[in-house]
Amino acid sequence: QVQLVESGGGLVQPGGSLRLSCSASGFTYSITTMSWARQAPGKGLEWILGISSGGIVTTYTDSVKGRFVISRENFKNTMYLQMNRLKAEDTAVYYCVKGGYGSTEMGQGTQVTVSS
Repeated sequence: QVQLVESGGGLVQPGGSLRLSCSASGFTYSITTMSWARQAPGKGLEWILGISSGGIVTTYTDSVKGRFVISRENFKNTMYLQMNRLKAEDTAVYYCVKGGYGSTEMGQGTQVTVSS
């Protein structure tokens, strides 16, 4: 069955960086579009970035432009989210998503808290 396991979350100060990873299994990862989504406290799910099997990136929300970078390594069945210049409003549970915008097939999530 599909398994998506996120890691790398934690507490970081405003302006800091974190790198999230997603390990995928149970499907043909190398031909599958993948995404990152997040859910902030008291808010709905927000898809933020997607990446095609060939590495083409789609930005789903302007709030992360120029700060977050999505990437993937198909031979490792792994996807990454490099988050730079983090802000308090980036505090959320971050989810690895199988599929593109609107897909709800996702992992358990990893908490990212941006606070001083």
